[in-house]
Amino acid sequence: MVRIALASTDGRVALTATGDWRLSDRDGATDLLAAHSGDTWSIEKSGGRLRAVRLDGTGTSWRDGPLLARPTDSTGAALMTLNGRHYRGELSIAAQDTGLLIVNRLLVEDYLRGVVPLEIGTRSAGEVAAVEAQAVAARSYSYARMAESGYRSYDLVGTVLDQVYGGADVETPLTDIAVGSTGKLVLRFAGRLVSAPYSANCGGSTAAPSEVWQGATDQQYLQPVSDRIPGSDRYYCDIGPRFRWSRTLEGDALSSALSRYARSVAAAGTPLPAGGAIRAITIDGRTPSGRVRALAVDTDRGRYLLRGNEIRLTMRSAGGEILNSTYFSVESEPDGDGVLARVIFRGTGNGHGIGMCQWGAIGRARAGQDYRTILRTYYPGTTIETVD
Repeated sequence: MVRIALASTDGRVALTATGDWRLSDRDGATDLLAAHSGDTWSIEKSGGRLRAVRLDGTGTSWRDGPLLARPTDSTGAALMTLNGRHYRGELSIAAQDTGLLIVNRLLVEDYLRGVVPLEIGTRSAGEVAAVEAQAVAARSYSYARMAESGYRSYDLVGTVLDQVYGGADVETPLTDIAVGSTGKLVLRFAGRLVSAPYSANCGGSTAAPSEVWQGATDQQYLQPVSDRIPGSDRYYCDIGPRFRWSRTLEGDALSSALSRYARSVAAAGTPLPAGGAIRAITIDGRTPSGRVRALAVDTDRGRYLLRGNEIRLTMRSAGGEILNSTYFSVESEPDGDGVLARVIFRGTGNGHGIGMCQWGAIGRARAGQDYRTILRTYYPGTTIETVD
């Protein structure tokens, strides 16, 4: 079983199911209500206590929680429905200061059915090897995170902070086949289960963790891997929509981004000059895979360095979208007074670039590589084995 944090809401959610279901106390021993398919109950909180309320106003007694909602049918055919979305397994609802914490508890293989379609996208039968590689990587990542969850009430969150999870509504026949055909297979290195990070598009080469994540420890199975197609000037991942990209930040937007985001993402001890006109933005070194090691921001008050993924998290668009990758060049355009009027980033790739390149995997699948070859390429030295 795996526990996925779905949401922390404002204090009220609607529950129903596609079959008969029940709501119980925290250990499932005492039923608070028994409901039929389509019966809708709302869970609401008051302080740290919870209760369920039916549409006609009928309510259960207040309980400390968490509450547990699960289908009565033991075959797994019935699905719980939370605010209109369907989920396999059971739902735990707990009161928090900020609202309700909803945790979906289900089998790992069922969880992957709701992850792989969103992570690898809609694929054709000729690309199934990429889908199978995604299933194994996502399963490895899941088990690694489960081993690290400690005393938390969940193992992973259902967003890009871990893996995007859409429940039963996003399942597809092709991804179900890929999850099933690779059932319980994970990646190991020297016998140890490994976390298997991946990103949308490496831009031509993957990266070691220390190139992007501050304080990260490099691993032998996570090292720069070229995605160049042998004997050509093409890359397996150049079919991706963000293999090449550009972003322009006008002076005001740049100042706003630095003011809004830089302090929250900066590494401890990194000085941030207060105020001052921005005079230039330049690249201060590159990593072995060609990514920007540090970005220097020169102002009237001094120089500020953004390092690794800090760059992506700070150089956001006006709408808050982070920079696609740290694999870019920079063009600075000053105005007549020497103040930076705009900066243009021209880059390649989308994401952190560590581990498997998803568009590279798709390109390799189209070229006839199987999922084992794809995984051995992006996670060198690993073996594919059954999880305990």
